Parts: sequence; C-alpha cells; structure tokens
Amino acid sequence: MKQRVKLTFPQHLIKKPVIFTMAKKYDVMPNIRRARVTETVGEMVLELEGTEENLKKGIQSLKDQGVDVELVEGDIVE
Repeated sequence: MKQRVKLTFPQHLIKKPVIFTMAKKYDVMPNIRRARVTETVGEMVLELEGTEENLKKGIQSLKDQGVDVELVEGDIVE
C-alpha cells in the first residue's frame, strides 16, 4: 500500500533522523518527492510504502513526535 503525506517539522526536529527511525522501526519505505528545509522549519512530501498497519503506526509515531502530518490525495507535481 502507498500513502502520500506532507510533513512539516518544527525547528527542534529538523536535524533529527525522524524519517529514518520511523522507516526502520515500522518497515516503511519512504520516497522523498519534495523537500524544503530552512533554519526554522522543514517541509517534506513523501510517498510511503508498506502494509496498512505499518503505515498507520509510522504516521502516528511522526505525529507523536510533533511532526504535522497531512495526507495528500492525487499526484504531486515536482
């Protein structure tokens, strides 16, 4: 199953390996579609692939850490 998400990272998480940790822990494969990082905020659009259960757990773990997660429908133009 694939799910596209837009992530907005608060400043304190910009330099942390949040995506890597989530991918490893929940067996989710991330594909970065777009990213923009400044000193104060990080924004990223990802296509996540994994089982429905793992995707739910992985997305919830991001939310629990303070990442703003929006589900994206349709195709994303880079």
